[in-house]
Amino acid sequence: MRELSYAQAINVALAEEMERDERIILLGEDIGAYGGVFRVTQGLQERFGTHRVLDTPISEAGFLGCAVGAAMCGLRPVVEIMYVDFTGVAMDQIINQAAKLAYVSGGQVRVPLVIRTQQGARPGAAAQHAQCFEAIFAHIPGLRVVTPATPRDARGLLKAAIRCDDPVVFLEHKLLYSTTGLVPLAEEVIPLGRASLVRSGKDVSLFSYAAMLPVVMEAADRLAEMGVSAEVVDVRSLAPLDEETLLSSIRRTNRALIVHEAWRRGGLGAEIAALLQERAFDYLDAPVARVAACDVPKPFSPAFDAFYLPTVEKVVQAVLTLLR
Repeated sequence: MRELSYAQAINVALAEEMERDERIILLGEDIGAYGGVFRVTQGLQERFGTHRVLDTPISEAGFLGCAVGAAMCGLRPVVEIMYVDFTGVAMDQIINQAAKLAYVSGGQVRVPLVIRTQQGARPGAAAQHAQCFEAIFAHIPGLRVVTPATPRDARGLLKAAIRCDDPVVFLEHKLLYSTTGLVPLAEEVIPLGRASLVRSGKDVSLFSYAAMLPVVMEAADRLAEMGVSAEVVDVRSLAPLDEETLLSSIRRTNRALIVHEAWRRGGLGAEIAALLQERAFDYLDAPVARVAACDVPKPFSPAFDAFYLPTVEKVVQAVLTLLR
């Protein structure tokens, strides 16, 4: 094992896959000599050349359309969108083209495309650089959606995404880039579509992903001090959703709390809650609960973040309410 930051783990995965398969190309704004706005692609253009690591104009619609065409013609593009907020100008390419071409062609055309982007809040990021769009992408048939929370998962899931013949939206989190963790020296490809049981428990199941996983883990520690045994599941693959792991957890604990940073209304928590009541209703001893961001744009003022975002205190209080 070696210790890597989340950003370094993604960089390692890209380098390893580009070394393995010459069809892989990278496209995005400032990803070349500059190394990306978060330095995730640092050194890759120098190593693999400008013909494989391409700096693009400021036109998400343009270079995503280019990547879709390249994927259709046999390449395996990995596109970096600087902020997930900017995918809004390229939704036709993502939703109407990449996601549907295999279906409308009867399987004659495949689009092995990875869209790497980062989302989530940080102090002062405000309303147009801090959103979470995972529920939008998970809603679209034909797209796979993953949200790694650790360096190990970031490397292993990205390698799986690059090898997948379907388009994958790979959602990183800006607050996780500097976090560190152990990553195997040997190759590890983590299959898409599988959640991860991070912590076993018997009183309540906490379902979360991305930057909310550390929040939930801290809440589980505090609950343990109160005598509450919380099980924690990192959902991490949002489409397809690992339904059996979620259902197995609720059958053990009989209570569920879903925590995500995206807005509450229409968030992935609603989908998980529906799954649990449809397929595990007899196991529930309390209504499925959710902790999520308020249904307002992300405030600019850092002073409002504790009100807007899920916190450890909110998670603990929600669990205690469930147990009552």
